[in-house]
Amino acid sequence: MLEVLMTAVSYSAAIALAAAGITLIYMTTGTFNFSHASMTAFGLYTVFIFSKVLFRDLGYPTYVFFPVAALISGVLGVITYLSVNRWLLKRRADMVTLMMSTLGVDLIYLALLNIIADYLTQEYKVNARLIVLSTEDVSIVQSGDFVLRGIPIVSVSIVMTVIILLKYILNRTKFGIAVRVTIENPSLAEIVGINPEVVYLTSWFLGGAFAGLAGAILSMVITGTPAVGSLVIVPEFAGAIVGGIYSLFGSLAGGYLIGLSEYILITLLATYVSRNLVVYQPLIPLLVMSVFLLFYPEGIGGLQLSRVVERLRKSVWR
Repeated sequence: MLEVLMTAVSYSAAIALAAAGITLIYMTTGTFNFSHASMTAFGLYTVFIFSKVLFRDLGYPTYVFFPVAALISGVLGVITYLSVNRWLLKRRADMVTLMMSTLGVDLIYLALLNIIADYLTQEYKVNARLIVLSTEDVSIVQSGDFVLRGIPIVSVSIVMTVIILLKYILNRTKFGIAVRVTIENPSLAEIVGINPEVVYLTSWFLGGAFAGLAGAILSMVITGTPAVGSLVIVPEFAGAIVGGIYSLFGSLAGGYLIGLSEYILITLLATYVSRNLVVYQPLIPLLVMSVFLLFYPEGIGGLQLSRVVERLRKSVWR
């Protein structure tokens, strides 16, 4: 059970990072980015290509290529913004149009992933349609049947680093002030000399980079295929919505809530009830999201801890 919990922590860290990326792009440009799923898949494939194809003989640790995954998915975010989103924003497209445009981009990225997988399979004779990198992870502690691998520690460290950097950038830098002003009122931001284009472009890069990091972490947790994005898109969006959609830190917490619930519940159901229930895994994030929003429709980002503690205290003493 402890090993399942450690894997759940790693999985939920990936969902939390991806949810933060979705929230960041939505807060700045009002766009629900459905291509986030394929950006996550590109992060997974980047780690695979660099560790198992390009630098296979050098024996570098897989974790070395995590920043490369973030960079490439960040560039995909920039490409998506410059080629599609920017023009639609200039024409004041509505939310549905912005959302559907990213769905089209997602189909293009999915096709590219399939082409890359076929190319790697034919040219390098590797199984690029069924990627298993968890066996490459390092063992830190072993006690009986329990083995503590590196990915739980690395994934939590990445999330903590992202939180510290976001808090510093948003509260202590001029760019953070520009982001907050642009989110509140883009027209006012331009009047005071802020270029919204820079804010939008940077947000898409950071959002894509978060998706790439999520894919890199997932490469050490689950089996990768070109369609892996379709498996994680539901928990990614559920995490962003539970987080409050207008709170970066809330989305990180929401991602953890959704990821932990999904992984632990499906493992318990498959172990103690029936393995056939695994096919219903995508339902769990939706159920958790529905139940949470039923009691707290404002999401985690809108929660006031003092009120929650007071409500719990009254419930206990009744």
